[in-house]
Amino acid sequence: MRKLRFDDLTLSKTLQKAIADIGFEEATPIQSATIPLLFENKDIVGQAHTGTGKTAAFAIPIIEKIDMNLKEIQSLVLCPTRELAIQVTEEFRKLLKYKDEITAVSVYGGQDINRQLKALRKGPQILIGTPGRTIDHLKRGSINLNKVKIAVLDEADEMLDMGFKKDIEYILSSIPSERQTIMFSATIPKDFLELTKKFQKEPQFIDVTYQKINTPKIEQIYFELNENSKPEALSRLLDVYNIKLALVFCNTKNKVDLLVDLLKNRGYFAEGLHGDLNQSKRDLVMQSFRNGTIEVLVATDVAGRGLDINNVEAVFNFDLPYDDEDYVHRIGRTGRAGKNGKAFTFIVGKEIYNLKRIEKNYNLKIVSQKVPTVDELEDVKLQNYIDKIKTVIDEGKHHKYLNSIERIINDDYTSIDIAAALLNVIIMNEFEKFEKSIDFKEISEYDRNNDSKNNRKKKSNNWPGRKNSVNNRNNNKNNVLNRSKNRHKDHQNNNSNGDWRELVKDYSDNNYDRKEYRNRFKKKRK
Repeated sequence: MRKLRFDDLTLSKTLQKAIADIGFEEATPIQSATIPLLFENKDIVGQAHTGTGKTAAFAIPIIEKIDMNLKEIQSLVLCPTRELAIQVTEEFRKLLKYKDEITAVSVYGGQDINRQLKALRKGPQILIGTPGRTIDHLKRGSINLNKVKIAVLDEADEMLDMGFKKDIEYILSSIPSERQTIMFSATIPKDFLELTKKFQKEPQFIDVTYQKINTPKIEQIYFELNENSKPEALSRLLDVYNIKLALVFCNTKNKVDLLVDLLKNRGYFAEGLHGDLNQSKRDLVMQSFRNGTIEVLVATDVAGRGLDINNVEAVFNFDLPYDDEDYVHRIGRTGRAGKNGKAFTFIVGKEIYNLKRIEKNYNLKIVSQKVPTVDELEDVKLQNYIDKIKTVIDEGKHHKYLNSIERIINDDYTSIDIAAALLNVIIMNEFEKFEKSIDFKEISEYDRNNDSKNNRKKKSNNWPGRKNSVNNRNNNKNNVLNRSKNRHKDHQNNNSNGDWRELVKDYSDNNYDRKEYRNRFKKKRK
């Protein structure tokens, strides 16, 4: 597919200037295929993954078609999540940098509705919103869609997965039928095709998914390890590769919170992002991640399609996603804006077969590596200190310590020995703070085939620090058994029948099996 250059398009000078300020020169495949058709007023179905430039693909034609003298909503963009709605709005505002007469406003849940009402009263021409909040404003009468000429569904498959089909139909039915309808989706499910038939007129189908999947700029690596080794592996990789901005994906909100606490305890600037956070907290976390205050952002997949950060150096699949397509969405967060990126995936047991399926179905190359050893990590840290030492010497910041070194030399120590000893002190102090307790085991084919037998037992001890609780439960078990033996002797001495139900209650209170214990007790009585 031939890629367009933005300066070859017939655009207004103000829009061309804004595009140049952003740094766009050559259009992406989805932009090259979509923009000319949208200027021809065609309905579009664009199949493309996150990070391919979809927003600019529909935003540029929308801006050029807006009647600046009409203070009515003329274009509506629906997004599945608050994060994506905010990102799309920000993209619009960048492109509208030199068009003060055109305003874009976003509406979504979690934000003060009075603030939104105030913005809507000013007469924006472009509205970006989530389905629920858009319907809320429709029913309030705070928005009027009678002048809408262009409607966009961004990440339509995601909205359908979230159960917004009826909301989408309600909103599109509130817009005049004489309009241009644009739908973007990473996949084409049955419900999506039903929407196209009902609300589009002879749509042009554009598929550029292969352009994203085959990108060579993302180095993809996987590690086979045990579940409780994951936090240590993550820490070592962050340090060995000296990653300044990382995005880590977990499958559950609880694991996000737990991992953030572990990373903070290890000294990383980390925060979490998931559905339980209120909007102000989300905004604060995202702003901190963009400006580098947060170096590790741990998120669930709810944030996967809404994030748009160009400087993410690496993506970590702390958990392999449940949905194969989410793997592609996740790794698409790195390697943006022409930069190289890395994607690391942690694999436990038989998950390797799921990863191989993803690799085959999406024509990817994911290579296996071993988690860096403590010695390798020490070499990296040593090299970092050597670089710092060279900088200090070059800048002349070491002079005030020369007298101290001379006194040591007078005690018959060589300068080489002194320098080596100082490095040893620094490195050892560093590693005293660094956990080395987890033993990384190589996962063999035999281990993988037998993993399911022990999987249930391992799941209860997934995380470091749980061993103490397991030991406590074992101690409780022994205490219960001892108390039970004493009670049994008392019952025998008193010629009692020995009510086993009372004993079983003690046993069940400590998470043990009633039936097993009852049978054991019966055998003792016999």
